[in-house]
Parts: sequence; structure tokens; C-alpha cells
Amino acid sequence: MAIVTAKPDKVAPELRRRFAWPRGSRLGRLIVVLNVVALAIVIVGALILNELRNGLVNARIDSLSTQGELIANVIDQSATVGEPEPALDPYAASQIFQLLFIPRSQRARLFDAKGQALADSFVVADRVDWKVLPPARKPDQKDADARTTPERDAKAKRAQAALADEIAQAMRGRTVAGTRIAENGERVVSVSIPIQHVKAVLGVLTLEASDVDEIIAAQRKALLPFIAVAMLAILTSSVLLHRLIAVPVLRLARAADHVRLQGARAISLPDVSERKDELGDLSRSLEDMTHALSERMDAIERFAADVAHEIKNPLTSIRSAIETLDLVTEPAARARLLAILQNDVNRLDRLVTDISNASRLDAELSREHPKAVDLGRLLAEVVSLYENQLRPGEAPGSVRVSLRLTDPSSPAIILGRETPIGQVFRNLIDNARSFSPADGEVRVTLSRTRGALIAAVEDDGPGMPPENLETIFERFYTSRPKGRAFGGNSGLGLSIARQIVETHGGKIHAENRKDASGLVVGARFVVELPDARE
Repeated sequence: MAIVTAKPDKVAPELRRRFAWPRGSRLGRLIVVLNVVALAIVIVGALILNELRNGLVNARIDSLSTQGELIANVIDQSATVGEPEPALDPYAASQIFQLLFIPRSQRARLFDAKGQALADSFVVADRVDWKVLPPARKPDQKDADARTTPERDAKAKRAQAALADEIAQAMRGRTVAGTRIAENGERVVSVSIPIQHVKAVLGVLTLEASDVDEIIAAQRKALLPFIAVAMLAILTSSVLLHRLIAVPVLRLARAADHVRLQGARAISLPDVSERKDELGDLSRSLEDMTHALSERMDAIERFAADVAHEIKNPLTSIRSAIETLDLVTEPAARARLLAILQNDVNRLDRLVTDISNASRLDAELSREHPKAVDLGRLLAEVVSLYENQLRPGEAPGSVRVSLRLTDPSSPAIILGRETPIGQVFRNLIDNARSFSPADGEVRVTLSRTRGALIAAVEDDGPGMPPENLETIFERFYTSRPKGRAFGGNSGLGLSIARQIVETHGGKIHAENRKDASGLVVGARFVVELPDARE
């Protein structure tokens, strides 16, 4: 027997995230509240009127029951004949109906023990001879039984069947009350009361009130104000949503089109940006985005200008050397010109390589997602690369690179991209080694402070002029010590390092190391990165 393992439902979490209530959503709450209020007005009005309708029907039933019991007692006392088997006297019962006042909105009918109609308030009998003259209809009264046979339809038949069922139930000795459809199609409140003499059921008295439709019509009219208020609330909510959402979104779309088509550098909608809801957040985000894009475009333009300037210098030197080369015949002078050409070519190659790396940096940072990185382990790997790496012309071990961790047992976790962060410290160590003396040491330290990790790279070089502590992070800035190969640095290393650190939410700065007497004994680069564990 095969065992089927149920796969985890991946759709349900996605649906929950899609339809989850947005926390802190002001516009969402406004939309829901306005529509719920409009619906609640109609619901509350319908419930109130339904209770009112039920109350009116119950009150009418109570009224008809009281009136019917009184009439039934009178008929029992005055129109009962025969002993020991009593029966109703049709003539006496008719006379009682003539003496009673039945409102035109009501109909009273009397049926004998066999269900035959004995009297009806909608018709009157002649007082001279009830048996000779036929009964006549009262003025302005409608008798469904007087309709011609072709006019009777299924509704009339169902109404007669309902009346017969009601009379049959009353014949069992209990009062039947409720609403039903009469023969003329109107809804009536009906009460059927058995006429009892001791325990014998002599007949049934049926009272009907035909003003139920009028009551319902009045209730519907009473519901109209609630409907009007609900429609007004919905219309108001629609207008507010149009003014608060549709119009600002349209303005934002037009502003974005203006930036795209007209070359504007920023979106500015102060009245929308000052709002404290999602549209305000969207407007501020668009403003920040266009501002960042504008700064990026300015940086690209400055970078292109700097690149053109830096490339122009070695090209000019190469052109001058080539023009002079044909005029020089001495071997020593030609060798010097060829050396200059070689250095300029090396410088161009270095510039092109670093420029290419710098131009790809933004794309690499955007493609790679941040993840947890152990900064202590990363620094150990970077430092290990310099154990056997020497500068040109120096003896083995002349410039040492060491690592000291303040708390080796505790992992130093940052949220970032491992390759760019490693590039930062390689650039800093390379820069420190280039300024260190032959017997110097480059020290890399890692410590922890509240909410941040502090990594420092120190050297034993001449330090930096105080006015250049920020200038050194500018693109193409370079100030190499004597003896360093010409064209070996492009001046982009520290600039790239700052860009990477700031992308990770950190800071980098340079400072001079001083001894107890205040003399500069080296330089220190300090990198501060957020601690992912706090």
C-alpha cells in the first residue's frame, strides 16, 4: 500500500499575506468604515422597522382576538338552540352581526360546525324575512366569492384553501391567529375563534383585518429615510475616496510623467507629502527616490568627467613620448622614453580596471541580497592572503599583517554582502601597506560597541595631513610615498571602500595615530558596521 505524504499548502500562506489587514493603514480603515457605516444604516433601519411591523401585527392579532372572543361569547349565549345537542341558529347569528359594528377595514365571518358560511359582515340580510330575500353586499365592500368563475385564479384557490385549513384547525377547539392572503389577493391578519357551548364546538368565528398591506407600505415609506441616509453616506464616501485617493494618485502619475518626459530631477507635491497616510508615504518615497536618482545622475556625470580627466593625463604623456621618440637617437634617452610609455600604459590599464570595477559596483550590490556574515572569520581570511604576499622589491616578512579580535569567542555578525565587504578591507590593507616602512606592521583589529562592530586598520607610516583626512576618500585622489611605482594606484580604492560601507549602513573615517608626545606615528582607518544581533 502506497503512503501518500501531504504536501504543505503553499497557497494558503500566500492568500493570507495577500488579504491580510494592512497594519496601520489609514486609508484602508477609512474605506472600510465608510462603507460599513452606510450598510449598517440600512441594516439597523430594516431591523427597527421589522420589529415595528411584527409589533403592529401582534397588536392587531391581540385586538382581533379580544374582539372575537367577545363576539363568540355573545353568539354562544344568544344564538345557541337545541338541547342536549346544541347548534347555532343562523337567523339569530345574522341578527347579532347586524347589531355589531365591524369596521370597514375588518371582515367578520361565521361558519357552522360543518364549515358552511352562516354570516358575513361584508353582506347584510333583510330584516323582514332573512329566508325569502337574498343577502345584499354592503356599499364599497368587495366579495371575493362574487367574482365570476373565469376570474378566479390559482391565487384565489390557494387563499380559499388557507382559509379552509384555518377553519378546520379552529374546529378542533383552539384559536388560530396569523397572516395569510385573502381571496382578493390582499394580505390580512386573521383570527379564527371556535364558538364552544360547554365542550361542543358549534362553529367558528373568523375576523380579518385587511390593513396589513397599508401597514407594510407605511413601513416601507418609513424605511426611505434610512435608505436616503445610506445612499448619502455611500455617495459621500465615494466622493471622499475620489478626492483623497484617485485625485492625488493621478497627480503623482502626472508628476512622474513630467519627470520622465521633461527631464525633471525631482517630484514635489507638498500638499500630498504632508499627509499622514499611505499616499503621503508614497509621495515622500517618490520624492526620495527621484532625489536619490538625481544624486546618482550627478555622481555619474561627475564620475564621467573625472574619468575623462584622469585618462587624458596619461594619454597626453604617451602622445608626447611618442612624438619625441622619433627625434631621440641616444639609447639612454630612448630607454627613458620607453620606460615612461610603459608606466603610462600601466597607469591606463590600472585606471581602466578600477573604473570598470567601480562602474559595476552598484549593479553587484543591487543583485546580491544581504545575508549574515561573520566579520571576524572574514577578516581572518583576508589577513591570511597577505602572509606570503610582498610588495615589489621588499624582503619576505618586511611588512606584516596581523589580526586581533577583542572577543574571539563571540561571533561578530553583520548583515551584508561578503565579497564587497572583503574588498573594503583588502583596499584598506593595501593602502596601509603602501605607506608602511619596510619593517612596519599593518594591524587589523575588531571590537564591539553598543549596536555596532568596529574594525580598524593601522599602519606605521607617515600619517596624513589633517586637511586631507576627508579628501583621500574622493575619487582619483592619490598621494603615493616616494619609491612607489608610478601609475600603481588609480585613487579609486578608498572611494570604493566608502561607497560599499555606506551602502551597508556603516561609516568609515581616517585619523592619525599619535604617541604620548603627540607625534604622528601612523594612520588608522576605522570602519563601523551595524551589529546584526542587536
